[in-house]
Amino acid sequence: MSIFGFGKKKTPDPTPEAGETEAEGWFGRLRTGLSKSSSRLTQGLGDLFTKRKLDDEALEDLEDLLITADLGQATAAKVAAQLARTRFGQDVSPDEVRQTLAEEITRILAPVARPLTIDAGRKPHVVLVVGVNGSGKTTTIGKLAKAQRDAGLSVTLAAGDTFRAAAVEQLKVWGERTGCPVIARETGADAAGLAYDALAESRKRGDDLLFIDTAGRLQNKADLMAELAKMVRSIKKVDETAPHDVLLVLDATVGQNAHSQVEVFKDMVAVTGLVLTKLDGTARGGVLVALAEKFGLPVHAIGVGEQAGDLRPFEADAFARSLVGLERTGGSTI
Repeated sequence: MSIFGFGKKKTPDPTPEAGETEAEGWFGRLRTGLSKSSSRLTQGLGDLFTKRKLDDEALEDLEDLLITADLGQATAAKVAAQLARTRFGQDVSPDEVRQTLAEEITRILAPVARPLTIDAGRKPHVVLVVGVNGSGKTTTIGKLAKAQRDAGLSVTLAAGDTFRAAAVEQLKVWGERTGCPVIARETGADAAGLAYDALAESRKRGDDLLFIDTAGRLQNKADLMAELAKMVRSIKKVDETAPHDVLLVLDATVGQNAHSQVEVFKDMVAVTGLVLTKLDGTARGGVLVALAEKFGLPVHAIGVGEQAGDLRPFEADAFARSLVGLERTGGSTI
């Protein structure tokens, strides 16, 4: 299985330590990547629960802390309620609160932790990738393409952000790195026409997978919405079942603004799943929990660094334990 759902072999971890399994190596990088978020939480929990009974005031303070850590009101309320049921009126340690928090976050995230599964019956399986400029769309496409190429799939990339020459050039670089053909046009070309041509060419070659990059200019939402709708119509002229996935790439450093981005793109196009990038650059990693609670969209992958191996399938327990600074337990693997 490919690390993103379908393929012939699994991509090795690029930086495993001696005697370390691939999953353990990734968990270490995940913990390091989420260290800004986890240190914010653990320090707050330590300040709140050192030699303190779990009373109403403590629960209220805990909810406030979790909300400021971007986990959202619903998650904060659930954690507080779980602690109130089991430990109210008792002394409770920061570690006990962290364990309860990790368990509750895992319960929230487990239903949305789903890999991007490529349908082998599609030739090609079409993935439209959307998001605001600067969210990491083009880099994410390159990393996903590398994973699928390493898994033995034939992949084509389409440079649908035709108004940004830098985005086209960046995708071409990833095409060279991964050995994937890149279909591009001159700057300012019609994105819908490019999408049509890309799918026609990819289908003719019998590719397994086609990634289509898109523009992300939110300054004029109406224009972008019209452009994305036109692209989808053009794609359906070649394959009425496509696109088969619409991935929204979110930059974790924007925190709660990620909610509005999901709302905007859900209005524009039928988003089927999320990829969260740049978790290593922010203390706002908890926003992923709030997004899962509010929207319930599949989270296919998360990124904690610049290297191709730093974008991996999302796994609920590993993320939850990393977010609250706990060691990994046995069982699940990535």
